[in-house]
Amino acid sequence: MLKKAMTIILAAMMITALAGCNSQSESKDTASQSGSSVQSSSAQTDADSSSEDGSTDTASESTDSGDTVTAEEVDFTPAANGKIDTTDLFTKRDLNQSPDTSDAKTIQASDNNTETITEEGTYILTGTASNFTLRVEADEQSKVQIVLQNAEITNTSNPVIYVISADKCFVTTADGDSSLSVTGQFTADGTTNTDAVIFSKDDLVLNGTGVLNITSQSGNCITGKDDIKITGGTYNLTGGGHGIEAKDSISIYGGTFNIDVTKDALHCENSDDDTVGSIYIYNGKFTIDSGSDALHAITAVQIDGGEFTITAGEGIEATYIQINGGTINIEASDDGINGSQKSKSYGTPTVEFTGGTTTIVMGQGDTDAVDANGDVIVSGGTIDITATVSSFDYDGNATYTGGTIIINGEQVDSIPEPAMMGDGGRMGGGMRF
Repeated sequence: MLKKAMTIILAAMMITALAGCNSQSESKDTASQSGSSVQSSSAQTDADSSSEDGSTDTASESTDSGDTVTAEEVDFTPAANGKIDTTDLFTKRDLNQSPDTSDAKTIQASDNNTETITEEGTYILTGTASNFTLRVEADEQSKVQIVLQNAEITNTSNPVIYVISADKCFVTTADGDSSLSVTGQFTADGTTNTDAVIFSKDDLVLNGTGVLNITSQSGNCITGKDDIKITGGTYNLTGGGHGIEAKDSISIYGGTFNIDVTKDALHCENSDDDTVGSIYIYNGKFTIDSGSDALHAITAVQIDGGEFTITAGEGIEATYIQINGGTINIEASDDGINGSQKSKSYGTPTVEFTGGTTTIVMGQGDTDAVDANGDVIVSGGTIDITATVSSFDYDGNATYTGGTIIINGEQVDSIPEPAMMGDGGRMGGGMRF
């Protein structure tokens, strides 16, 4: 009996060992399979831990937890009376300027080549090349992070970074400079008009600690067909179109922006839905020279802070403009700030000042420093206007409950009434305080 028992035990041990060997062999075979796409070694880890409910959050911030960023975690305290809902606006990963790249896959840019990312993960893009495009074609739950590390890429007619599908794509600048440019006319991708050096069909986040130089000879520098968030980094944008264009929203937590473009510096518009299309700025430093508007949104522009030096055809334009903080200097050849009816679903066009310091210097001609096709509200802040024709022009009501208004060097104690012509129409010329 003892001999028979020993025989059974030995047989069981051999079967177990063989099963383990087969399992390891199958695993190695699977891992060795490869295709033309680039896959990150950290993709599975990210996929397993990338929960939007905040249930997991690694020390390296490789996940996008979706947790609300509170004032206790970071210095983010938006205006209490803000017109734009900033609840859950930025996640921890959005605000992490130095992601963990220890498991990242490196992509070396090369001439006349296209690389495609198909899986969630972190990827380092580096190298010098011409006519190179990095495409992202991942599933709709995937978060892809592209870290630019001394990348110098010039294309003739296609985006350098082209996000076709993903849940969210991060473009992060590592320390140092990276430069991306498109020198000619953009070529459409089927029915998609790819009109920017960085072009994304899904949510796009830009952050990091480095410098990103973008030149777009005939189009936009950055285009996002959903939401664009920028939380850090330095951006030198030069283009024949818009600097940054989004469909649903542009939200900026911080960064340095030097923008010289033919059209709008920041443009947010969804032609299919006028309930969206907003610009929110919490902080940052902006030097803008634009041939059209510096900031143009369909619904609202809300500025809670930052430093702005603006030279533009028109400074800020939206249905509702709310300035709660910051230092804003505008030199405009058309209207300095213009609240106009771009979204019927967003109420009466309004320009509202609750804080900050806004300085507006107007050019000659039939121009208005503050022009509202509705109401003007001033409850705080300082508004310093230099204008030869019109300081305030509005079609609705003017409410002044606080703050300081200076017009051509003289402080006034009310919002001046627009000058009227004899028949009740607006005066076409003459000084309107």
